[in-house]
Amino acid sequence: MTLDELNSAPLPQAQAMLAGLYEHSDWIAHQALAQRPFKSLAQLQYAMAKVLDGAGREAQLALLRAHPELAGKGLVPGELTAESRHEQKKAGLTDCTPQELATIQQFNADYRAKFDWPFIVAVRGPRGTGLRKAEILATMARRLQEHPDFELQECLRNVHRIVEIRLADKFGLQPERGHQVWDWQEALAQHSDPGFAERGELTVTYLTAAHQACARELVQRMRDCGMDEVHIDCVGNVVGRYHPQEAGAPYLMTGSHYDTVRNGGKYDGRLGIFVPLACVQALHQAGRRLPFGIEVVAFSEEEGQRFAATFLSASALTGSFAPQWLEQKDADGISMRAAMQAAGLEPAGIAALKRDPAQYLGFVEVHIEQGPVLHALHIPLGVVTSINASVRMMGAVQGTASHAGTTPMDQRRDAACAVAELALYMEQRASADGDSVATIGQWQVPAGSVNVVPGRCEFSLDMRAPTDAQRDALCADVLAQLDAICQRRGLQKELRETMRASAAPSHPAWQQRWERAVQALGLPLHRMPSGAGHDAMKMHDILPQAMLFVRGQNRGISHNPLESSTSADMQLAVEAFEHLLADLAGR
Repeated sequence: MTLDELNSAPLPQAQAMLAGLYEHSDWIAHQALAQRPFKSLAQLQYAMAKVLDGAGREAQLALLRAHPELAGKGLVPGELTAESRHEQKKAGLTDCTPQELATIQQFNADYRAKFDWPFIVAVRGPRGTGLRKAEILATMARRLQEHPDFELQECLRNVHRIVEIRLADKFGLQPERGHQVWDWQEALAQHSDPGFAERGELTVTYLTAAHQACARELVQRMRDCGMDEVHIDCVGNVVGRYHPQEAGAPYLMTGSHYDTVRNGGKYDGRLGIFVPLACVQALHQAGRRLPFGIEVVAFSEEEGQRFAATFLSASALTGSFAPQWLEQKDADGISMRAAMQAAGLEPAGIAALKRDPAQYLGFVEVHIEQGPVLHALHIPLGVVTSINASVRMMGAVQGTASHAGTTPMDQRRDAACAVAELALYMEQRASADGDSVATIGQWQVPAGSVNVVPGRCEFSLDMRAPTDAQRDALCADVLAQLDAICQRRGLQKELRETMRASAAPSHPAWQQRWERAVQALGLPLHRMPSGAGHDAMKMHDILPQAMLFVRGQNRGISHNPLESSTSADMQLAVEAFEHLLADLAGR
């Protein structure tokens, strides 16, 4: 059936068309049909999710309790709906060994005892082809430890993912290009640094053997997609160019990074390489050229894991690469210059990498959100308004180490308590300030002992806000509070700034292009700042830029093996990128 048929069908027929999406709960789809016509299946799914959001907790619990236990009754005729039997069969849950069945049933019992509803996971997974039983067991063990309020929402999100897959099956519309982008990322994730690869962890650090293997694979992928020119530049960026209709026309630059944090995720950065590549592939296969060229840059370094020079590859393109960075050494004493030369790169050519802004229209970047906002809102794509300004500091508070048993509470000079007080103030101050965030992520008591009042506490400060002024006001208040705490407690402080980055607001015209692309898909428009830094933050120095966020799974966790997105959301990102290209072509 088609979306046009659903939009035009009499209500009883339309209701019958959507039967079985929600387990024994067709009322959700019935209520959503009041919002016809729908531009896309994604818009229909969002409408159904909002119906359930507004239905209240008891209705939500009733829906969850209508779901079957995984493998619990999988072999009992009549206990599963046809849809559930199909999904559990694809995951192998209707064909468990006695030991596997016993393990899953014990998890089911423990889970229901804690939460009072069955464990629910979209067993067909983020690509729709099915999770392995080992993945399901690991997910059950992890989620059994969650708070009930968090777990209720996670179950509901999995219900919506189940519905998304069922909806695609009903309409025969599979996210084929989303699947392809997914597969490309899986393939690239096969390369990982020694010491991590053996544990099944993904770590790709600047100019390691795994990093160079990624670069070679990206070169081949770009060529296969139809790029006219592909090369690795002298800082390790993989650059592909798809020529315009006429020579001399400007280029749209896009891309993101392919390095990772240690034991990181598969999509941070890399999604922003493969989404535009899928668009170039479609253009190439159709024999189409645009009035502008497309330059996709797979940035070689963004994370700052090996050398203290974050964004070094984007800095080379903006002309802000600092020559002294070449003398930095990694943990093994290898200089950046030596690492580049060992990888066959020539540092002497870095200055020539600077891009001429007159030859480019702008820079756009697609990126996984790295946060929980879109997931909580049931929205697959978000438009970035600004990349937050940030400042980082390392500090220490010095007091007096003394005996924990003999020092009266009113005579202590406890350095750790001072930092604890500061942390609570930062939490309150940032919470009251719009989209500001403030974090003490590192906290150490050197030579601390269980029976000693901490005499010294070393800590980090990370403060971010959508504008420089907002960040500076937050920072000033936090530092003033630290002064007051130390003065009141009779302590000394040390502080040094380690990083300061200005906000990078999206260029209004380019932000609007992303907005029109999202709305063309029938999706609700959600604007949001980026709390994390991105390559677009550096490209902002020379080009107008704007970013598109893609929803992450598992509450949007990132820099973590649980980082995930669905091939359906990746498909929407590809389609949004194509809308942006068409918009730009008709400017």
